Amino acid sequence: MKLIIDANILFASLIKESSTRKIILDENFSFYVPKFLIEEFLEHIEELEEKIGINKRVLKRKIKELLRLANIIIIEKEELEDFLQKAEKVSPDPEDTMYFALALKLNCSIWSNDTKLKEQKKIKIYSTKELIKEFTIKIK
Repeated sequence: MKLIIDANILFASLIKESSTRKIILDENFSFYVPKFLIEEFLEHIEELEEKIGINKRVLKRKIKELLRLANIIIIEKEELEDFLQKAEKVSPDPEDTMYFALALKLNCSIWSNDTKLKEQKKIKIYSTKELIKEFTIKIK
């Protein structure tokens, strides 16, 4: 199954062993992220280092490792340009427009725990709990 993952999902999978990480490493899924997400992560790595108390070198290593181990595909902004205008109309939050553009391009759902994203009806939004329940993912 194809899913778009938002920044908080990616971040949660990086900082600790969790159900989120187990899902991301599940070979039955293909995950997509807009390139800006990775760029933004690297741009704010010092802030993240302070917030969670993990050295930025360790954080960079963790994201490289996750991208290598998981089936996460990074999509360039240029590939989304044809979908941005429609995504702006669909997205309940302007900051999430790129995720919606990617979902429209790939005709797939978004994995996010942001309840605000469910205010629209065009794109299916899965929370982590919903993914576990709907796909009977074994989290041990």
